[in-house]
Amino acid sequence: MKNWVYKKNNRTLLDFNPWVFGISSLVILFFVVASLVYLAQLEEAFNEIQSWIANSAGWFFVLTTNVILAFMFYLIFSRYAGIRLGGTGARPDFSYPAWFAMLFSAGMGIGLLFYSVAEPMYHLLRPPHGAEPGSVEAAQDAVKTTFLHWGLHAWAIYALVGLALAYFAFNRKQPLSIRAIFYPLLGERIHGPWGHAIDILATVATLFGVATSLGLGASQVNAGLNHLFDIPQSSLMQILIILGITAMATLSVVAGLDKGIKRLSEFNMAAALVLLLFVLLVGPTLFILNGMVENIGQYLNDFFYLAFWTETYTGGSWQNGWTVFYWGWWIAWSPFVGMFIARISRGRTIREFVSGVLLVPTLLTFIWLSIFGDSAMFIELFGNAELAVQVEQNLAQSLFVFLEILPESVGWVDFPAWLMMAAGLLATVVIVTFFVTSSDSGSLVIDIITAGGKANPPVAQRIFWALTEGVVAAALLMSGGLTALQTAAIATGLPFAIILIMLIYSLAKSLSEDSPR
Repeated sequence: MKNWVYKKNNRTLLDFNPWVFGISSLVILFFVVASLVYLAQLEEAFNEIQSWIANSAGWFFVLTTNVILAFMFYLIFSRYAGIRLGGTGARPDFSYPAWFAMLFSAGMGIGLLFYSVAEPMYHLLRPPHGAEPGSVEAAQDAVKTTFLHWGLHAWAIYALVGLALAYFAFNRKQPLSIRAIFYPLLGERIHGPWGHAIDILATVATLFGVATSLGLGASQVNAGLNHLFDIPQSSLMQILIILGITAMATLSVVAGLDKGIKRLSEFNMAAALVLLLFVLLVGPTLFILNGMVENIGQYLNDFFYLAFWTETYTGGSWQNGWTVFYWGWWIAWSPFVGMFIARISRGRTIREFVSGVLLVPTLLTFIWLSIFGDSAMFIELFGNAELAVQVEQNLAQSLFVFLEILPESVGWVDFPAWLMMAAGLLATVVIVTFFVTSSDSGSLVIDIITAGGKANPPVAQRIFWALTEGVVAAALLMSGGLTALQTAAIATGLPFAIILIMLIYSLAKSLSEDSPR
């Protein structure tokens, strides 16, 4: 079916696929209405759905992410590595610093700020692999497990979708749409119901994946404002925060990719770097640097055990709330981040693309986690504050509690109070700007999908999706808080995981056909 187009004064105001746009909007509307009308029942349903998916399909998530990572490493060293996205004459649209800034901002953003202190502290009290809670072994296990969740597997998922979209759009001249990737499997059927179904699933998965991050970001901004200014923590306040940030994201969306998202991403990286250096210099610097080296070594040493562990012989439920949630979350985010990466990566070779997307952001993530996570570990193991207990009591406030107690816990005397207040405010600003980047990037990507793969769809549709993301994030918070956010991620990630396995075959088949020996 052709797109529905509405023009006025020779200006295209609307341009979308009615099936994809219409059905996706109805599914989302149904969810929002159900959240408002059946609040208690939906919260109970979220708990049951999360439990069923985690218990029944956890092994499939683990297997899928490992297959994807193996395929990405294969491509780096394969005979296809020299293929340039866009053809032999294509050159990159963005410099390396701008490219990496947009990659990192869109790919991690809010979630990394939320969990960089909270997750290692949580695992310290509840070690996943049998260590004594609170021990040095538990601390080592906590950091390398956090590395697992935020490292190579996450970026491999993004790299797969991004590469497939870029290759089919720039080299095979297909629309920049999820359905186009499956042309080798479905042929002309991608233009019919099968193609519509794939794009609808991608739209819904993207929207719920972004909404999950928006919900986490809103709860953390609220926690920061509560810690700094005693503003109450409540669902109402978090919804108001979502509304305010969504308005900012809408302005960024209207500004476009170069003036809005690119500049905001560069500001994100600059502000995050200042915060990172503050923690490195004020915190236990030598401990952090030593820990950074050891953390990477332990992650690599235990890589295969961590990557394939499924709690088979211990019969626990730890993995359901953490690893399975993360794999579902990254997969749900993959249409969004993958399409955004594809959109900014014309001109890169396959080796350059996969190496850049897989290795550089992973290294930056490990540096971030080591600086924040090891500083938190130092406070807990050698300082005079029980940070892990405070984190357990209020997960969203952990970053701000950490920043407040850091100087005293590492031996600073009479550290300026105004400087700690400034650090807390800077952390809030970084969260907000990552919040906005996630929302406007997600809006652009959803609009591209529903517009049939057009790279520059009308602004009115971007505004619609930016507002819709905010509404869905608010509905998720109202209907079950963090549990609802986690369930949304893994529930939409499960069917899309099957799509990703098919995508590997489709991309491999196309590369083989286009590059005969």
